[in-house]
Amino acid sequence: MANSSEHGQGGQAHGSVKEYLNGLILSIILTVVPFVMVMAGIGSKPLIIGVIMVFAVAQIFVQLVYFLHMNTSSKQMWNTSSAVFVVVIVAIILIGSLWIMEHLNHNMLMGH
Repeated sequence: MANSSEHGQGGQAHGSVKEYLNGLILSIILTVVPFVMVMAGIGSKPLIIGVIMVFAVAQIFVQLVYFLHMNTSSKQMWNTSSAVFVVVIVAIILIGSLWIMEHLNHNMLMGH
């Protein structure tokens, strides 16, 4: 029985060097752009926070697709649905935490 180079032990898919390099380059870009914006002070504070959040979500998807090899195949359906559930929970926690911190900051100001 011939063993494909894209399937390892246990049948899980593995990417090619090109896929890993694409993922690495995208990850570096998605990390460097917000870092440069913060360090150089490019843009307003809300814009920087928005860019960081959008790039963080994009970074998660890059990690899932290029390094964890998650896709929409029927074999990956349970992994994909559990990943969607995790993303929803993380979004609720992130948005809820920002909302709570903003309201605490507003309500704890002196003179209000």
